[in-house]
Amino acid sequence: MARGLLLLSGLVLALALVAERRAAFRKRFNASREVKPRELPGCRLIQGIETGSEDLEILPQGLAFLSCGLKYPGVKSFAPHQPGEILLMDLNEEKPEAVALPIHGGLDRASLNPHGISTFIGEDDSVYLFVVNHPHALTTVELFKFQEDDRSLLHLKTIQHEQLPNVNDVVAVGPEHFYATNDHYFTAAYLRSWELYLGLKWSNVVSYSPSEVREVAGGFDFANGINVSPDGKHLYVAELLGHKIHVFERLADGSLRALKALTFDTLVDNLSVDRATGDVWVGCHPNGMRIFFYDPEKPPPSEVLRIQNILSSSPTVTQVYAEEGFVLQGSTVASVYEGKLLIGTVFHRALYCEL
Repeated sequence: MARGLLLLSGLVLALALVAERRAAFRKRFNASREVKPRELPGCRLIQGIETGSEDLEILPQGLAFLSCGLKYPGVKSFAPHQPGEILLMDLNEEKPEAVALPIHGGLDRASLNPHGISTFIGEDDSVYLFVVNHPHALTTVELFKFQEDDRSLLHLKTIQHEQLPNVNDVVAVGPEHFYATNDHYFTAAYLRSWELYLGLKWSNVVSYSPSEVREVAGGFDFANGINVSPDGKHLYVAELLGHKIHVFERLADGSLRALKALTFDTLVDNLSVDRATGDVWVGCHPNGMRIFFYDPEKPPPSEVLRIQNILSSSPTVTQVYAEEGFVLQGSTVASVYEGKLLIGTVFHRALYCEL
């Protein structure tokens, strides 16, 4: 009798734990949120982008780089066997189009699976492009130099390190120095579903330079987008499933000091920083469950937030764009240039709008 009661009690506790984990899982993924559309004028879909535009970076002169064609375990792909590409758009044109950049050098072009990207402008105005890549069940960071004369990329080196096992995004702070987020749950081969379900906060931020590689922040629930303030003194990190953006001070030795965290009712993905104003633009997933459990009848919605005065005691957060997923599915990034907004997605299309 006692043994039966003990087993029954164990079963009840197990069921309660499963129910609690399921509720927590749904909350982390914002499974219940519905989106009220907020439109922008003059929006048009970019021709030639059909398989995602997961991250993008706009140079001061208006050239935009986009990473396209990401294959991410557990996430929809409309071209699972097609190599990824780095696209270029000249936003100074009246109707800019996306063009695939030729790549020279030793990179295996067929294995390109690009994720987060970042640019660094050298003292001689040379442009270096850092691209997170997931080739053949590995994670690397590929370093390119942009050849402006023929608008191509020259592959300089492949960076791989044991402290960069599951990189999601990078932000360059030097010609060979960057900070990277390890999302931990993702590898090029599979998604660690049980760790996502349990909510283990094992994601981190790593500082990489040729002379030193070290963890500088940790304990995130799916660390995702990362960027730096225009003056280089502060670092911003998106905690996707924690619904937070963390603000850090960069210290003289490259380490980070946590200042604060902003909380949102959405899953914050990639972060873009307006070089002129310091505003942070965020591509978001209002309902993250629809990203990982894709249903064409209920596609993942899109949302863009603008954060003004992020370093102040009272930042201003504005929802600039929102859509139910029938125009743009699964927004991941948004960036501005001269009154226009460019929005990318994890596996769908890209949108260009007036502000």
